[in-house]
Amino acid sequence: MEVVALVSGGKDSCFAMMRCLDYGHKVVALANLIPLDDGVDELDSYMYQTVGHQIVVSYAKCMGLPLFRRRIRGSTRDQGLKYNVTAGDEVEDMFALLSEVKRQIPSISAVSSGAIASDYQRLRVESVCSRLGLVSLAYLWKQDQTLLLEEMIRRGIVAITVKVAALGLKPSSHLGKELAELKCHLLQMNESYGINVCGEGGEYETLTLDCPLFCNARIILDDYEVILHSADSIASVGILHPRAFHLEHKPDSSDRIGDGSVTQDISSCVYEVDEVITRTDEEKHTLNPAVDACTNKDLCISKTGKNLRSISCWIQDRSRDLEVGLKEDLIAVLSGIDNQLQEEGLGWVNVLYVHLYISNMKEFGLANEVYVSFITEKKCYLGVPSRSTIELPLVQVGLGKAYVEVLVSDELKKRVLHVQSISCWAPSCIGPYSQATLYGEILYMAGQLGLDPPTMKLCPGGATAELELALQNSEAVANAFSCSIYSSAIHFLVYCSAQLTSDEKDEVEQTLQSSYITRLDCSKTGLYPTVLYVFAPDLPKGARVEIKPILYVPTNDDGVATREMETGMTQPAPSQAWSAQYSDLHDSCCQIHTIDGRICSAVVSVTSDIASKICSTAGQLYHTEDNLKAMARFCAFQIVKILGDNKFSWDSITMLRFYYSVEHSVAADAMSRAFSEAFTELAEDNSSLRTDESPCYNIVPVSAKMRLLACCYNDPEMQIDPDTVYPIRPDCRDDAPKTRFKPRAGLTLSPKRWKLLHNEEGVLDIAGVIKRVQRGGIHPTIKGEVWEFLLGCYDPKSTTEQRNQLRQQRRLEYEKLKTKCREMDTTVGSGRVITMPVITEDGQPIEDPNADGGARPSSVGSEQQTTGAPLPKEVIQWKLTLHQIGLDVNRTDRVLVYYESQENLARLWDILSVYSWVDKDIGYCQGMSDLCSPISIILEHEADAFWCFERLMHRVRRNFQSTSTSIGVRAQLTTLSTIMKSVDPKLHEHLENLDGGEYLFAFRMLMVLFRREFSFVDTMYLWELMWSMEYNPNLFSMLESDTGTSKATTKDESVLRQCGKFERKNLQADKKDEEIPLSVFVVASVLEARNKKLLGEAKGLDDVVKILNEITGSLDAKKACREALQIHEKYLNTVKA
Repeated sequence: MEVVALVSGGKDSCFAMMRCLDYGHKVVALANLIPLDDGVDELDSYMYQTVGHQIVVSYAKCMGLPLFRRRIRGSTRDQGLKYNVTAGDEVEDMFALLSEVKRQIPSISAVSSGAIASDYQRLRVESVCSRLGLVSLAYLWKQDQTLLLEEMIRRGIVAITVKVAALGLKPSSHLGKELAELKCHLLQMNESYGINVCGEGGEYETLTLDCPLFCNARIILDDYEVILHSADSIASVGILHPRAFHLEHKPDSSDRIGDGSVTQDISSCVYEVDEVITRTDEEKHTLNPAVDACTNKDLCISKTGKNLRSISCWIQDRSRDLEVGLKEDLIAVLSGIDNQLQEEGLGWVNVLYVHLYISNMKEFGLANEVYVSFITEKKCYLGVPSRSTIELPLVQVGLGKAYVEVLVSDELKKRVLHVQSISCWAPSCIGPYSQATLYGEILYMAGQLGLDPPTMKLCPGGATAELELALQNSEAVANAFSCSIYSSAIHFLVYCSAQLTSDEKDEVEQTLQSSYITRLDCSKTGLYPTVLYVFAPDLPKGARVEIKPILYVPTNDDGVATREMETGMTQPAPSQAWSAQYSDLHDSCCQIHTIDGRICSAVVSVTSDIASKICSTAGQLYHTEDNLKAMARFCAFQIVKILGDNKFSWDSITMLRFYYSVEHSVAADAMSRAFSEAFTELAEDNSSLRTDESPCYNIVPVSAKMRLLACCYNDPEMQIDPDTVYPIRPDCRDDAPKTRFKPRAGLTLSPKRWKLLHNEEGVLDIAGVIKRVQRGGIHPTIKGEVWEFLLGCYDPKSTTEQRNQLRQQRRLEYEKLKTKCREMDTTVGSGRVITMPVITEDGQPIEDPNADGGARPSSVGSEQQTTGAPLPKEVIQWKLTLHQIGLDVNRTDRVLVYYESQENLARLWDILSVYSWVDKDIGYCQGMSDLCSPISIILEHEADAFWCFERLMHRVRRNFQSTSTSIGVRAQLTTLSTIMKSVDPKLHEHLENLDGGEYLFAFRMLMVLFRREFSFVDTMYLWELMWSMEYNPNLFSMLESDTGTSKATTKDESVLRQCGKFERKNLQADKKDEEIPLSVFVVASVLEARNKKLLGEAKGLDDVVKILNEITGSLDAKKACREALQIHEKYLNTVKA
């Protein structure tokens, strides 16, 4: 944008111009207000700095820009914080000045000012800009003053003090000093007396003599006089009056205006503005809200509560002419709200919040034009309401093209934050809607997008990046009310674009979990906020995510809210029939957040599981009238129960909203009838519920099924600490890698969710399992049984009875195998571990010691003892490995308390010994104990652990094989080299130059699946993430048939939905024959995460190994997998190209 900069001569206005250039704007003119009398240095003004105004005239020549000046004729007449246009006020001089600038330079569209902390100044600049149709730029607004001061000095602003008026600043000592000289003193005074280091409290004022914007010349102050205004011994006040100055030409400068001579008359580019002020503050928007397009019959109104309530208006007529446009519908709906407010003796000033729903986001500009004709700053003299706007599929369900819901209060008590300036603080709200409104103790925040505040553009990086930035923006707004979204949130409504893919939806939920939920401080409210995801066809600016927080801001001195009980209040009660039918389902579908019995936020989710339990015909859940009524009754029951449990009445409700998905093709009128009948039935037992008036709820159509972030954040299941399930020995805690994984409600697969994912016969919804595990892993108490499915031990389509039969068969088979091994060596199953050789290579027994070092008789098998016959070669080979297994077992996970038990060590040894006999091609290799240990720990029955390990080995056995066509894990290292060369050729070349092109430094990561890089708990988390992402629904059948592959050969959607993210991408890319495990891409993601360090610090292979060793305990398993998937997709695209 082309910008006119308001300049006072101070450092702030100059640095604000520099920031304008930083963000791509072009300063084309300067504007300055000066006293009527040239001999006056300072005015008694709340708005303008005028000390040093005699020198500011030279800025035109220094910068090569036109300077517009006006003498201040007005005075401070309107002293309120919010400015109302007042004749004779000094603000009107600014209006006249900028009006002339705009007249002469019509291309100007923005005004820059140096406001840092003064709402008084910012609001007046914004008022003038609004009247002139200009944008206010305030890039210093709310910035840290210490950092600002340091940056001003660092970037070359040379400014001197021209006024001091604060404790610790003396006119005789500090006037005329440069900022760089005063910096340390100012910081010390800030620490000692709390002064503002940038002088925002009037402590001092400055005059800029040079800065990078002064491209032609710098100002040299030749002579000045110190004038003492107050000789107060504590805080004397003095100003610097310039007597003489000149301009010093800068080398290699070229004037942007004039003839290039720095000595030419500087007034040639200075314009004096003396025009008489004309009033142009009349309301521009005067639409006549005619409602011809919609009859009164079409308009529907709903109301809730008493003192604080919602009023909504929409159009419901399926036969309506679809040619009627958004403008007509929005005029009709806003007129309906306006009429209702008037009937209740209220106005738009009583409105705290507006939910604006429109049918087409492409008409957002048109909707705004209509909106500002009804809701103006003049009508909302206490501040305009906050607002959230989204597109909804209104027409699709037989509604009009506009739907409005407003939150209204009878009392005119609210605090509104409305910053219209573009700044680095938070996104601006240009127009009659504000960032946030505080009423009582509740802060209602406008919908926040992932906008970069200084540019007002959506940030790059997709939905997760937008969400993270939206959270930062929300926190900035919350801080303005001395609260935080991390400690004060009651409710979070997360709007997501329906264009998001399933994976992107998961990533948004995971990002909210990692960036927000994990940082929550619930000490104020005691509970997690309720969180609901709503999917909309489109959001403003094409955003992927919009969040709408509601916060609790206590006003009492003790921080505790008190609730005044309503006189004559009747608590609602559900019928006995409803209680008997629905009470068991209550806790499984509700989030409830209450504060001291005064505030309650609740979200109820009617999932498909719940719907199938309360509806009569499960196959047609949303397509029969009876089922719709059943779901409406269930919702009504939950409302009654929540109100009753928390001792609220119907009149306590301020907002009651029912969202439903248009995926089910249910018309709005059918849904309305269902809820109307449910509430009519409910009213029979609740006399305080009036059904003969407007409904007390809204029915809102959305694009897709809503999601609860979690059913119960305070679910005891999720309070478990994994380190208490798998405790570390006290003497090892300091050295063991720290655990990062924590079960997260709504993300981690919980025991309750696991149970719900089975039907009555025990058939498992494997797609639901995979989805949840990919989001947040598995709860420690169910890891074992879930791993059995992820590794292919059981078919998810099998029933509980079928699995029990198979389990029993396998346990018997394992006992047979173990018995066979015991016959060959009596140590198997004895509770002991072999750690010394028991046989020579020619089959002769050796007297070997116990694990504790004591000797025992040779453990020859019973057959050899009886017959004395030579042992078969395969038995000799097996017995030769037993002591190596014992040595490795004694070294595996010994930091865990679990392995302080000899019995547990022997169990792991037994499993590995039996496996080495069963898999004669591989036998036992070092590293297998690391893979088997977690399985042995989490599965209670030894036989179950054996078969689970056997299935894991199907996945990784190639790592341990050496044949004519395969050389074990080296094949994967070669593949890793190919991947890195494809996705990061620069790093690959660097590693090659270090003789690391074979990637042998990653050998251990792939061989034992990152056991050394993660804590024990985090390793299991990483494994289950990888297994779920690699999952294929044909895994069980492929392993059972021993075809050597688990890949499906179909792109059938039903199959793809049951696949993990990684497997699905492979199938879609026709990579079914290429066996590259996800673990290879995880290694690539680890290397990418250390890219800069490897490129900058690795001078040899030893450095590479050292850098990679440093990652132990610092890796985020979820992030590593997510980035591995991105590398995988990039690799597939590269290969395809």
